[in-house]
Amino acid sequence: MASRDIKFKNKTISISYEIINPSKNKNIIILHGWGSNKEIMKQAFSKTMKEYKHIYIDMPGFGKSSNPMILRTYDYAQIIEIFLNSLNLNIDMTMGHSFGGKVATFLNPKYLILLSSAGIITKKPWSVKVKIATFKLLKPLGIKKIRELFSSTDVKGMSHEMYETFKNVVDEDFTDEFSKSKSDAILFWGIDDTATPLYTGEKINTLIKNSTFYPLDGDHYFFLKHNRFIEKQILSFRA
Repeated sequence: MASRDIKFKNKTISISYEIINPSKNKNIIILHGWGSNKEIMKQAFSKTMKEYKHIYIDMPGFGKSSNPMILRTYDYAQIIEIFLNSLNLNIDMTMGHSFGGKVATFLNPKYLILLSSAGIITKKPWSVKVKIATFKLLKPLGIKKIRELFSSTDVKGMSHEMYETFKNVVDEDFTDEFSKSKSDAILFWGIDDTATPLYTGEKINTLIKNSTFYPLDGDHYFFLKHNRFIEKQILSFRA
C-alpha cells in the first residue's frame, strides 16, 4: 500500500492506493462504492485478471485517503485523473461499484465495467419520505442532534465535508451521462440488490449504447461470490 499527495483546487489530498501485478502493461482501475474502500475490491478481484496491472484506490474521504473539501461526482473523477496522471498511468479499463460506477463513467475509459452502479434515481420508501419531511420541519429550530437522529447509517460519523458531499451525490441523476458514454461497457448486477435495484441496471444497459448486461444472484455486494464469472466475461470482453 502506498500514498500520494495531489493538488486539487488549491487543496492537498492524500490518496491511498495499491498496485497489484505492477509489471503488467495493461491497466485496470478499480473504484469502490460509497462508504467502502479499496480493501473490499481487493478481496474480490486481487487474485483475478492476472494479465492486468490492478490499481486499487481509496477515493477521497474513504479508507485512508483524505478529503478537506466538499465534492461532487465530477470532482472525484477529476481527482482520480490527476492522481493517475501523477503516476503516468493511462485509463484503459475502469471498474466501478455503486458510487464508483458513476465516477468510472465520468472517466470515459475505452472499456467500462459497472458493478451495481448508482446513478438512476429510485423511488424512496414511505419511511424515508417521512424522515426527510420531519428533518425539514425541525431544521429551522437549530436542534443539534437532528443529524444524529435522522441521518442514515451511510453518513453517521462523517466529517462536515463528507456529509455535504454525500448530500451532493446521493440523488444525482446520471441518465444523460450514461447516454453520452462512448465506452464499451459490461454491466454486472445483483438480482436482489436493494441499494441499486435490478431495474436501474436494466435502464443503464439501454442508455449505454455499447453495453452488455449480466444479472447475477446476490445483493449489492454480489461480486464477492461471482468474481470468477466476472473475470471470465471481462477477459472475453477484451479478447
